[in-house]
Amino acid sequence: MKITSVDSIGLSGMSPKGGWSHEIKPEDSVHSLIIIRTDDGKMGVGSVFTNAGLVEAALNVLRPHVVGETAQEPSRVSEKLHQHMFWMGLGGTVTHTISGIDIALWDIFGQITGQPISRLLGGCYRSRVMAYASILMEMPELMKEQSSFYRNEGYRAIKIGWGPFGRHNDPRLDEKIVKAAREGAGDDTFLMVDAGGSDAYWPNGLNWAIRTADMLKDYDVYWFEEALKPDDVDDHRTLRERSPVPIAGCECLTRRQSFMPWLEKRAIDIVQPDVTKVGGISEQIQIARMANAFGVRYIGHGWNTAVGLAADLHLAAAFPTTDFVEYIGGSPYVDAITTSGWELGEDGMLAIPQKPGLGIELDKDALQSMTVADVNRIVG
Repeated sequence: MKITSVDSIGLSGMSPKGGWSHEIKPEDSVHSLIIIRTDDGKMGVGSVFTNAGLVEAALNVLRPHVVGETAQEPSRVSEKLHQHMFWMGLGGTVTHTISGIDIALWDIFGQITGQPISRLLGGCYRSRVMAYASILMEMPELMKEQSSFYRNEGYRAIKIGWGPFGRHNDPRLDEKIVKAAREGAGDDTFLMVDAGGSDAYWPNGLNWAIRTADMLKDYDVYWFEEALKPDDVDDHRTLRERSPVPIAGCECLTRRQSFMPWLEKRAIDIVQPDVTKVGGISEQIQIARMANAFGVRYIGHGWNTAVGLAADLHLAAAFPTTDFVEYIGGSPYVDAITTSGWELGEDGMLAIPQKPGLGIELDKDALQSMTVADVNRIVG
């Protein structure tokens, strides 16, 4: 079974806000899909957290190494791509794009074997996992309203992030936002806080992060994410040592090798690689196992698409200590590009797909409304 084509579909027109200082507009492209086809008619889909133009440029380099390869060995093919890309920008757009290729190959491998990806990764520790609604921070009144809305929608875990948090001159506003979120979510809901330290020109340092962590404990915050700039491993280690709440991060890192200093230095409590950036499922499962060896929890970062969410669900099923997946509140790229969508259980849980591969089917008509690519030509 040979790979015959590798194509990309850039998503745009309905891009959700990210809370970035240079805010995402609906027409901006920050997510792309990868479609791989085989000579016997199989089709796999992957997801990439990268602009459509960059993904297509990377595919121009990667495609000759993929077309003609077997579709039954995702990890070997992905490692081949990593090995051949050291001189072509490995770690950035190229690695992000390999992520989408790898996910698509696992999707095909599952179809070939008739098994869901979670089982192919070694077995299923759970059939459902709690989804946390990932929403932007707002000013206090609206923050309370938003968190209450998602609580009433059935979520039992909510993460608030970015927005005005840490980006103003009023030292009391951060606490007012968290207090409002807790009031809206209720005491029986997990509440996480994401400062968004990977934003351009993040203004805060270690002292701010320590003071903020002390404040967050008063609102029973489950973890504090991206409190510092994403490259600052030493200050993260100090923060973790002094913080009364768990410290999470590493969503910006790519390739398993980049995670080793963070694990060796005990710089985080929860490691959050993004399967659509880091190198795909093959790379993510290795990072999860490394983290486990160091006593660090693995919970994937999932601010991307329905395809990325499906991959995260399979990874959560296959790893014993992963009890959350991230769910972007209100993103059409998550809610609308598959035929079945997602159904949240009364207890805030999502079911792990049980069909072969990723276990999802693209909605071609919905997808066409979110891209300038020719979906019928690429997807068939």
